[in-house]
Amino acid sequence: MNDSDIFRALADPTRRLLMERLTAGERNATELREGLGVSQPAISQHIAVLRGAGLIKEERAGRHVRYRIDPEGLRPLVDWLTGYRAFWPARVEKLKTLLKEMDQ
Repeated sequence: MNDSDIFRALADPTRRLLMERLTAGERNATELREGLGVSQPAISQHIAVLRGAGLIKEERAGRHVRYRIDPEGLRPLVDWLTGYRAFWPARVEKLKTLLKEMDQ
């Protein structure tokens, strides 16, 4: 798994929706698929991509498989975003100044 795998996995809107559903707790593939209008094989492929990127984990109990978010898998994404945290405050202050000047 590398950073580009994470971004590639999250680039797909269906996979982002699956991740969003998993924020509510563990789910099986059928529960993840509900209401999406996506075939079971397609959901399995999306799950495989998310697992391969290290974003979700599976827990097997016999034939039953439950999926959950792996918080450690999100660490590279959080680290990447943290690098931009310092960027925004200065930009927002400059924008505020510009808007004040435009109002005068």
